Amino acid sequence: MLRLFRIENGLIKEMVVDPAALSDQLRHADWIDIHEPNDSERELLELLLHTDLPESDEYDEIETSARCFVDQAGIHVHSLFLSQSEGRHSTVTVACILQSSHLITIREGDLADFRLLRMRARRGQIECRSPSELLVTLFEQKVENHADILEDIHRQLESVGHLVLENEEADLEDAISKLARLEDSNGKIRLCLMDTQRIVSFLLRHLRDQPGHGDTLREIMRDTETLMSHTTFLFDKINFLMDSTQGFINIEQNKIIKIFSIAAVVFLPPTLVASIYGMNFDFMPELKLQLGYPGSLVLMLLSGIAPYWYFKRKGWL
Repeated sequence: MLRLFRIENGLIKEMVVDPAALSDQLRHADWIDIHEPNDSERELLELLLHTDLPESDEYDEIETSARCFVDQAGIHVHSLFLSQSEGRHSTVTVACILQSSHLITIREGDLADFRLLRMRARRGQIECRSPSELLVTLFEQKVENHADILEDIHRQLESVGHLVLENEEADLEDAISKLARLEDSNGKIRLCLMDTQRIVSFLLRHLRDQPGHGDTLREIMRDTETLMSHTTFLFDKINFLMDSTQGFINIEQNKIIKIFSIAAVVFLPPTLVASIYGMNFDFMPELKLQLGYPGSLVLMLLSGIAPYWYFKRKGWL
């Protein structure tokens, strides 16, 4: 799917794609957003833009030299963006090619950053004067979105913390599952922020001649460093709550083991009495007593009550 945008009067405007005039529209578009392109779209773009579009396995490579480089086609940056589906976060690599007259973005997933950018463009809220400024705006939007997600993770951690530390009827296993998801999301965000640091550092070197970009990129770098510190704080909080939850689970398990241990001790003396009088020796005087049977029952009852009373007095129950 192709989405085309033009810069008009300092604002980004989305173009209505006309298949009959697509070639002409591509030449005049300032931003070409390519979402899961098919073979015919790739061939047309490569012909008109005089560049080879990277395949998905190419821009998923982790080497810095493969993610940030410059060639005859322009400035290439392959950056990780955050995607969410079914309550879980994942990372999607977006390939960006910055040319003198075009910004080309190629991606496989439908990302919230791009949806929000399109929505703001329709409302005329994105000021822009060049494709390079649009690329910087894209990363600025990305960092803002990460900040919002980190705030949401913090709110969820507060809720889980209240559940674990203050609610005695809480489902602790469910709390561990929630903490594991939050830890995974926080790790994905930290990975995206680390990637953003590398990308911004690369752009600072190659866009230093562009007016105004340096200040914005340095501000993005400062925001990224602040968010990195916040992810560290969240990791510490998640680990604390995870340890606390596991500790409470161990306490509950110990209480159950304690009950079984006390029950075993309480029933041990009556079992001993019953075992003694269950032996088949010829000479056992108590067997001929008229009150032998009720006496043995009373003895078993008293031998069971005695350890229970002792434990109760000691405060072990």
